[in-house]
Amino acid sequence: MAKKQQEPSYTEAIAEIERILGRFRSEEMDVDSLAAEVKRATELIALCKARLHKAEEEVNQILEA
Repeated sequence: MAKKQQEPSYTEAIAEIERILGRFRSEEMDVDSLAAEVKRATELIALCKARLHKAEEEVNQILEA
């Protein structure tokens, strides 16, 4: 059985996005890995957006209490 990969924390996700962008900007990324890197960055951005949205909802609930 394959292990389910644990999602990175928000901070880890941001750091990975920054590393991907750094490789892209410095042209270290080859064409063969470009699609996979863009896909990974997109997944990480979605994860960060979801975490931010959840945190915003929680803060709003606390403030409304």
